[in-house]
Amino acid sequence: MKTKLLLFSLTILALIVSACASATPVPPTATSAPTVPVTGQSTDTPSAAAPSGPAAVNVGQNAVLGSFLVDSKGMTLYIYTKDTANTSTCTGTCANNWPPLLTSGAPTAGTGVTASLLGSITRADGGIQVTYDGRPLYYFAADKAAGDTKGQGVKNVWYVIDPNGKSVTSAPASTGVSPSGGAVVNVGKNSTLGSFLVDSKGMTLYLYTKDSPNTSNCYGSCATYWPPLLTTGAPIAGTGVTGSLLGTTKRTDGTTQVTYNGWPLYYYVTDKAAGDTTGENVQGVWFVITPAGVQK
Repeated sequence: MKTKLLLFSLTILALIVSACASATPVPPTATSAPTVPVTGQSTDTPSAAAPSGPAAVNVGQNAVLGSFLVDSKGMTLYIYTKDTANTSTCTGTCANNWPPLLTSGAPTAGTGVTASLLGSITRADGGIQVTYDGRPLYYFAADKAAGDTKGQGVKNVWYVIDPNGKSVTSAPASTGVSPSGGAVVNVGKNSTLGSFLVDSKGMTLYLYTKDSPNTSNCYGSCATYWPPLLTTGAPIAGTGVTGSLLGTTKRTDGTTQVTYNGWPLYYYVTDKAAGDTTGENVQGVWFVITPAGVQK
């Protein structure tokens, strides 16, 4: 009887020890801390990449605007007339459309650029922006290739700047200017619209029905989308164009725009190649113009 009692007691003790052992907490396996992605600081420029070295400022030119400042790749540089001396007031959305010319060292002067006029300022985001004669320099986001001057005259506050540090206050440069300075007007055609006026490169020309005879009513943002066909000499009539219908009109900025039968002539910025007619009937007021001098 005692033996049985002893065996029973030992069994109960073993069960208690086993239960206690199973209740002992197991230390957790060590793990690394979660990785938190780090985002870079936002800037007021389209690209957050810092410049790789000193910015180079050179001189470019065309038949309409003359000489003006460009960067090392020939991209046009602009000034903003609302800036104050050595201070940029173009940030945020403004700087998305007009990215500043940044530098990581003292800017360098190319041929024709006055080195003593080059300088720099520190922007609100810490970027170093190049200045010329105290005027901060910018690009225009719509300029896609060297020589583009689509920012010229935008809202009457953005202009190219000449090597003397003076803004060139004229409208966007036209294409289709002959070596003599006279814009050339030719005739193009397609199966939908028939014959219509184009420039020397085949780019379509348009009239604006809200214009008055020999007077343009398209300025500011309108002229940004519909750049006028400008000329620095008497316009030249190509084959099929009636020379007596060609004329000119002075714009408010002093430039000379070509007219045809009294209609001031324009390009449309979304036309990218010869023969494009994406401006036809836009808003019911823009049309190609026939060799007879009327809208389609």
